[in-house]
Amino acid sequence: MNRHYHLFDAQGKVLGRLATEIAKTLSGRNKVDYVPHIDGGDFVIVINMEKIHVTGNKLEGKIYHKYSGYPGGISAIALKDLLKKDAGKVMQNAVYGMLPKNKLRDKMMLRLHVFGGSEHSFKNIEFTH
Repeated sequence: MNRHYHLFDAQGKVLGRLATEIAKTLSGRNKVDYVPHIDGGDFVIVINMEKIHVTGNKLEGKIYHKYSGYPGGISAIALKDLLKKDAGKVMQNAVYGMLPKNKLRDKMMLRLHVFGGSEHSFKNIEFTH
């Protein structure tokens, strides 16, 4: 199985539309030899995540919740605040929800690398996208 590296530039792109392309690449659905039960996807590097675009009123209206399991342990953060705090987490949440809900999802997510700016740590890699 040959895994390639794909570079996606998030500058000016819509969050959901870019996340679907990334999910297809991570799962291997863009390859001719795709089989659902085999993890044949590629590596994905996303840059300029801080300059992503969202449509509608999602910056103020979209809320991410997490629950610790303890009474009163629910916390919420708006998309606008999460973009300022950790822009990579926004893309990881979007792609995570679009991948198949099976044992392969965590392995696919390990191949996703998100960077807020235009600099990334994969300088010596040849990209196919």
